[in-house]
Amino acid sequence: MKTFTLFFLLLITLTLSAQTATIKGIVKNTDKKPIEGVSISYLNNGTTSNKNGEYQLNVPANFEVSILFSHISYKSLQKKINIPKNKTFRFSPTLSIKIEEISEVIVEDYTKDAEGIIKINTADISKIPGANQGVENILMTLPGVNNNNELSTQYNVRGGNFDENLVYVNGIEVYRPFLVRAGQQEGLSFVNGNMVQNVKFSAGGFQAKYGDKLSSVLDITYRVPQNYGVTLNTSLLGGSLTLEGISPSKKLSALIGIRYRNNSLFINSKDIQTNTNPNFTDVQAYLTYVINPKLKIDFLGNYSLNNYNYTPKTRRTKFGTIAEPLELIVYYNGQEKDKFKTSFGALKAGYSVNDNLNLSLTSSTYHTIEDEYYDILASYNIGEVNNDFASENFGEVEFSEGIGSQLNHARNSIDALIINTEFKANFKKNNHQIDFGIKYQNEDIRDQIKEWEIIDSVGFSVRPPDETVNNQPYEPFSGNLTPYKSIDTKNNVKIDRLVWFVQYSKNKNWNNHKIWYNIGLRSHNWNVNGEGLNTSNQIIYSLRGQFAIKPDWEKDMLFRFSGGMYNQPPFYKDLRDFNGNINTTVATQKSLQVVVGNDYSFNIWNRPFKLVSEVYYKNLSNVNTYTVDNVKIRYRANNNAEAYATGVDLRLNGEFVPGTESWVSIGFLKTEENYNNQGYIARPTDQRFKFGMLFQDYVPNIPNIKMYLNLVFNSGLPGGSPSYTNSFDYQNRLNAYKRADIGISYVFADNNNQHKTRWLKNVKEFALGFEIFNMFDVQNSITNTWVRDVYSKRFYGIPNYMTPRVLNIKMDLKF
Repeated sequence: MKTFTLFFLLLITLTLSAQTATIKGIVKNTDKKPIEGVSISYLNNGTTSNKNGEYQLNVPANFEVSILFSHISYKSLQKKINIPKNKTFRFSPTLSIKIEEISEVIVEDYTKDAEGIIKINTADISKIPGANQGVENILMTLPGVNNNNELSTQYNVRGGNFDENLVYVNGIEVYRPFLVRAGQQEGLSFVNGNMVQNVKFSAGGFQAKYGDKLSSVLDITYRVPQNYGVTLNTSLLGGSLTLEGISPSKKLSALIGIRYRNNSLFINSKDIQTNTNPNFTDVQAYLTYVINPKLKIDFLGNYSLNNYNYTPKTRRTKFGTIAEPLELIVYYNGQEKDKFKTSFGALKAGYSVNDNLNLSLTSSTYHTIEDEYYDILASYNIGEVNNDFASENFGEVEFSEGIGSQLNHARNSIDALIINTEFKANFKKNNHQIDFGIKYQNEDIRDQIKEWEIIDSVGFSVRPPDETVNNQPYEPFSGNLTPYKSIDTKNNVKIDRLVWFVQYSKNKNWNNHKIWYNIGLRSHNWNVNGEGLNTSNQIIYSLRGQFAIKPDWEKDMLFRFSGGMYNQPPFYKDLRDFNGNINTTVATQKSLQVVVGNDYSFNIWNRPFKLVSEVYYKNLSNVNTYTVDNVKIRYRANNNAEAYATGVDLRLNGEFVPGTESWVSIGFLKTEENYNNQGYIARPTDQRFKFGMLFQDYVPNIPNIKMYLNLVFNSGLPGGSPSYTNSFDYQNRLNAYKRADIGISYVFADNNNQHKTRWLKNVKEFALGFEIFNMFDVQNSITNTWVRDVYSKRFYGIPNYMTPRVLNIKMDLKF
């Protein structure tokens, strides 16, 4: 099948390559002198003029195309042509010198690079293939950003965990659900990719204005509509509808997004046979009203409802080795019903006092109600598989090594309300900038955890690992029957926070070298109280700074130095230990960080490229250790550890193919922790090596056929050990995570290809294509299911495989 597909695409390419024509000539200026380095392009295909101003370009025959001649020092020129098949059209344009003031643009771009911010092209958000398409899908291809669960939008950065990342939408911090324990339960990310205007990301060393987390910042800006438009995206996984418009008075603009997703295509393709209907829906609205040129009001609202109904039937998983193959066969009874309902609203008033001073006041409310109910009985059998190729029973289970059952029960619910008000001021004058902000936040969390697990092996109850050792079945055990795991708690916790920051930035010239620096101070005071809890009040300060220099060298290089104190005061999840009990005295986790970076911009094949290199080191104290099970994090709720993280991140991006941006990322990381002075061991996020590639291409003679390739390789994580075991006793690693997703589409219309006739004349963008997720069908696992056989005293770790190869068909349409 693969050979036939490749042959078919090659045949089409060769057939259409003959249906071309040629345009060539000499590009000159008004003085009749040839111009070197002029870009001559149509759609995503193009060439450049040589030192004599000569160029030659193949174009589709018998088809009207628009050729663009552009150069940084000259005014652009556009020429529409329609050339017969196998003919050559000579065209020698004259370009006029372009005179314009660009100093402000240079300062803006330089400052952005100096801050160590990665800016992501928003046009790629809906095009890059991935099981969870969106902004986070692109982040996974960046160095230092990892996640081995393609059904999750969560990510860890440079040795941190999922809870250590800041996410802002239009300057408002957003939160994730509390009870989600598996990626397949998550559904939709808060960020709606069709509403995004700007995406900025920092993997460390960020400014004081960004907040109190240890790892990263994702800063999203939604766009303000300038005209009417409708965007429709549909696929086998669901769809989205985005409406935008502006009032006749130009004062009120509205951007509304509706999304629906169903993960059945992925879940029903796994080795567990189920009846499941996981569906996720959300509605977002961004409204802007301009009262007068100085005052405007913004509203951002979101409502999401995630239903996860799961009824497993059977499971058959082969594991072991070629010499000793085993198979786990499980029969299930029961079901799981989860519901995650979230509402969010924020009102922001922005006032421009003058050209130098801007003020804003924002008030937001986040409310989530989450229910997790399940009763699932699993009866399992572990058997030896016949590995004799000559046998009629090859691949069948011949001998059972372990028989048992497992019963899981939960009635968990959480009701969380977070309200805050924030004032910010921004003052700019000449090359100076001062930012100030103060925020008050109240968190009201009402949580109930009632879950237990009973394990039976060949008729003997398996007791908790920390209880008295028994020698069943060789010796009788007279103790009470207790579940393997049992939690029954109710918590009502309230947290008040007062946060402020102030920072100063400046850019200047020093002996023709460009310099930018920033220094900032943050303060975070919080108070924890609740029913039956001791009140705790704490305060911390964070001092941070950044420095960048762009030398006046022939080579375009920029050097960055950043770091300081990065603290993370405890959120509700950090206060809750393995047994669901609240420890109000949990202190802030502290980190001293240093990041040294270099940006090197250069040209290869007369096309722009950029190499970004960063070396970082984090020294962490007061560490609140945790375990990770799929995407659920459980904290010890103490500060009895110290840790460190160090590594190197490299990213090369540029036009590997003319007119497109692709990149390759490589990351090396080592992070370890020392709990209670027992010695350093790998942290749960110790992902030593990461390789990511995002590659875009098109068929040269049919540029409307686009291809997007997303490759990720992550070395194995520590983990897969039984729950509640001593991590110092289990330091095995899971297998490496390998994944390749590809998307191919045909673009009928876009900004460079507009139609004036037929039904496409009213269409701004229209593309139809398909995606293959995990196209090499690699069996990746993120956790192990541990099954115990009391009789043989053996534990079996059966891998829980992620999604296999899946085909998806999609359509993108914009009016």
